[in-house]
Amino acid sequence: MGRYSRLKAIRGMDPERDCAEILRLMSQYEFPWDYRQGVGVAFLRDFGVPRISVLLDRTQEFERNGQKRYDDTVLIGYEMAADGFDSARGRAAARHLNRIHGRYRIPNEDYLYVLATTVVGPKRWIDRFGWRPLCRQEVQALAEVGRTMGRMMGIASVPTTYQGFEELLDAYEAEMFAPAPANRRVATATLRTMASRYPSPLRPLVAGFALALLDEPLLRALGFTPRPGWMRTLAVRAVRARSHVVRLLPARPGWLPSRPRPRSYPFGWRLDDLGPHWAQNRPVEPLPDEAPGRPGVPPCTAPGGRSRSRTGVRRPEGLTRP
Repeated sequence: MGRYSRLKAIRGMDPERDCAEILRLMSQYEFPWDYRQGVGVAFLRDFGVPRISVLLDRTQEFERNGQKRYDDTVLIGYEMAADGFDSARGRAAARHLNRIHGRYRIPNEDYLYVLATTVVGPKRWIDRFGWRPLCRQEVQALAEVGRTMGRMMGIASVPTTYQGFEELLDAYEAEMFAPAPANRRVATATLRTMASRYPSPLRPLVAGFALALLDEPLLRALGFTPRPGWMRTLAVRAVRARSHVVRLLPARPGWLPSRPRPRSYPFGWRLDDLGPHWAQNRPVEPLPDEAPGRPGVPPCTAPGGRSRSRTGVRRPEGLTRP
């Protein structure tokens, strides 16, 4: 397969109809590392808003179970998109996500912002550091994924275009970014989790490298001092050098997709494993666009309030190949 063969295929797809497939090709073949970094930065941006970070800090999930919290976020998104958003598996994951969020009173504008970070974050990272820019179909597919997830979560006033998501994110941050102790605590716990996969002597260097790639408004909101200019330049050049190397490599083979390798679940996971332990005791509600007995949609609950649409044990498939 040629280096640009998948790009040619993506350009022939319909971003609205094929958004899940385009997302799969982007995140598992074309930009697996870059997509994860973009999502990671989106994760951090949420903590620049005191109203969000105070709630997250109150749960203590990041301080006590930072790796699991990070893995769960990645895996729920993966479960929603793996077989298509309208599949039984995707809808089960969306109902489970809504079950977790249902415990909290979260303003619609906060839901919108967090959703916008997951759309805008990967694109901005890939535009800056990817081995090629995103094509029009990929950008539109990201927006369609965000719109679809917003519909499944019952979020109101979701933008329908990438430009709409970007404008929403920028306006929200201009108004809501502000330093707060909770911002720093949650961000520090997350950076500690991200660096924990490296040997202990390298962890401070890894955290400093990550901070050097963040923009100053975000750093100020998180309570971190901007890195020195030489460090920012070195970090940017290092990541861009990586993209130049990746551009010269052959395309990732079709039999070797990049899939989640969650450290919290070395032997696989079930949908009910994802999220806080108390979530299993909360009722599962239908999605906003489904009614009880809707054809093709499995029942939402079984006796005891547990989901019938459990996905079964998932082997960490990315680990099955060398």
